[in-house]
Amino acid sequence: MIDLVNELERLCSLNGISGDEGSVSSYIISVIEGHCTYEIDPLGNILAFKKGRNTPKNKLLVSAHMDEVGFIVNYITDDGYLKISPVGGIDPRVVFGRRVAVGDKRVCGVIGGKVLHRLSKEERGKAPDFDRLYIDIGAGSRAEAEEQVSLGDSVCFESSFERYGEGFLKGKAIDDRVGCAMMMKLITDEELEYDTAFTFVVQEEIGLRGSACAAYTADPDIAFVLEATTAADIPSASGEKRVCELGKGPVVSFMDRRTIYDKELYRLAFETAKEKGLNCQTKTMVAGGNDAGAIHRTRGGVRTCGISLPCRYLHSPCCVISEKDLNESYELVREMLCRAGGLQVSAVTE
Repeated sequence: MIDLVNELERLCSLNGISGDEGSVSSYIISVIEGHCTYEIDPLGNILAFKKGRNTPKNKLLVSAHMDEVGFIVNYITDDGYLKISPVGGIDPRVVFGRRVAVGDKRVCGVIGGKVLHRLSKEERGKAPDFDRLYIDIGAGSRAEAEEQVSLGDSVCFESSFERYGEGFLKGKAIDDRVGCAMMMKLITDEELEYDTAFTFVVQEEIGLRGSACAAYTADPDIAFVLEATTAADIPSASGEKRVCELGKGPVVSFMDRRTIYDKELYRLAFETAKEKGLNCQTKTMVAGGNDAGAIHRTRGGVRTCGISLPCRYLHSPCCVISEKDLNESYELVREMLCRAGGLQVSAVTE
C-alpha cells in the first residue's frame, strides 16, 4: 500500500525539469508496473490504463505532469561560472543564494549574482534578471568546469522534504509530483469502479506540451487534471487575493487563464465533497493555468475538471502543502472517478 506522504517525498527527491523527466518516469514505472498496462510515447509521456469493474459510458482520463521548474546551462565563463536560463516560470527573487544540483551527476552549485554593496540604488529595488545570475560550482576555469558539467545540463533546486508545524509538508517539485503520487496510489491500491486511463505527462511547465500529445492518444470524454495551485494565505493578502487556503481542502476551479471548466463536473465535485464530509474550495481569482488548457481542446473537446492542492510558494525550492489537504484531495478524486463514469458524454447546457 502506498503512503501518500512517503511516496511524495520519494518523488520530490528526484530531479526532472521539463524535457529531462527520465528519472521521474523510470521511478513511476517501477511502482506501477504489474498493476496496469502502459506505454511511453515519443515525447516521454507515460500512457497507462487500468481495468475497472465496469466499462464506463464515457472514456475517463486522470492526468498529472512529471516535470518541475528549474534551469538549463547555456554558457560557461572563462573563470568557471555557469550562466543559466530558466525552464518554466520562476521568480528571480527566490533563487539568489540557493543550492542547486547540476546535470546527471548532481554537481553541487550555488546561485549567485552581483553582491549587495555593489548594487546601484535602482538595482536594489528590483529582482535581478536571470542573465545577471550565475552558478558557482567551485571551479576556477572553464576547463575545470567542463570536467563536471556541459552546456544543456539541467539544473534543479536542492531542498529537503520535511514535515513541520501542525501537518505541513515542505519540499521542491511538489508541483506536480503530488498529482503523480495520487495517480500512482489509484493505480496500485484501488480496485477502480471503471476502466481508467492515466497519463503522467512531460513539459507542462513550458507550455502544456506533453498533455496535448498524451490526451490526443488517450482520446478521453472526461478528464481530471491533478495539480498544485497557488495559495496566497499569507499576511500580505486578504479577501479574494488569498486565492485559496491551506487546510480548507482540495481546490476545484471554475476558470483560469487557460480553461473554463465543465460546470456539471464543477458542481459534482462540491456535491461529492459535501456528501463524503470532505473540505472543498475554489479559487477566488481567475489566474494561472495547467494541463487542462491543452486537454479540454483535444480532438473534438473533452469535459474537464481540475482538482488541485493549495500550495504556498509555488515554483520555489520550498513549496508548502497541508497533509490533510493531500488526503482529502485523494478521497475526492477517487469518488469523482466512481461518479463520472456514469455521466453522459455531452456537457449539460442550461
